[in-house]
Amino acid sequence: MAYVDGFVVPVPRNKLDAYEKMSLACGAIWKEYGALEFRECVGDDVKPGKLTSFPQSVLLEEGEVVVFSWIIYESRAHRDAVNDKVMNDPRMKEYMDPKNCPFDAKRMFFGGFEMLVDL
Repeated sequence: MAYVDGFVVPVPRNKLDAYEKMSLACGAIWKEYGALEFRECVGDDVKPGKLTSFPQSVLLEEGEVVVFSWIIYESRAHRDAVNDKVMNDPRMKEYMDPKNCPFDAKRMFFGGFEMLVDL
């Protein structure tokens, strides 16, 4: 079964174009190194909850939108190998610099998941 990295980030609405540009560039690098899928989705129906919610998870602020993303790999070992190459690719350097990041990376959350059901 496949392996998935999932991400949730708060992005200022006025920086969505910059975020999309970054995502297209980074996604191409991930795919070049073997990622099977690279998806970025902008929240459209993401309401605050009473106990938990996507907005609460990233401490969403006025003027921001939640972006939910995932990357699919063959396995965790494959993910680890792809991510090692991606993180060492010089093209990623500008995106790793907090000055160039179009969102507050401190409020991003992410994790790796073994796929349980794949229909």
